[in-house]
Amino acid sequence: MHAIRLLALSVAALALQGCLARAAVDVVTLPVRAVSKGVDVATTSQSEADEKRGRDIRKREERLGKLERDYDKQMERCADGNDEACDKAQAIRAEMKAIMPGVPVEPDGD
Repeated sequence: MHAIRLLALSVAALALQGCLARAAVDVVTLPVRAVSKGVDVATTSQSEADEKRGRDIRKREERLGKLERDYDKQMERCADGNDEACDKAQAIRAEMKAIMPGVPVEPDGD
């Protein structure tokens, strides 16, 4: 009976050494992994920045297109004598002017 306990204790000690070694490695490498993860989260790759810029430009272009359509409608109504439409057209034009600097100009295909 004493031999069985000794054998079980020996097996447990060997198994525990592996667990302790792995735990020690985990504890030692944890700060390195945490810093690495933090750097990945904090930094943006060039391709990610380019994608974000492209999305922002497309949103501005879409908004500008919608404003142009609304402006044309209001100008038609303004031409028909609707003073409220003239005021709306002016407000739309002001918003368009504010957005235009953020939309890149396409090069001429000449």
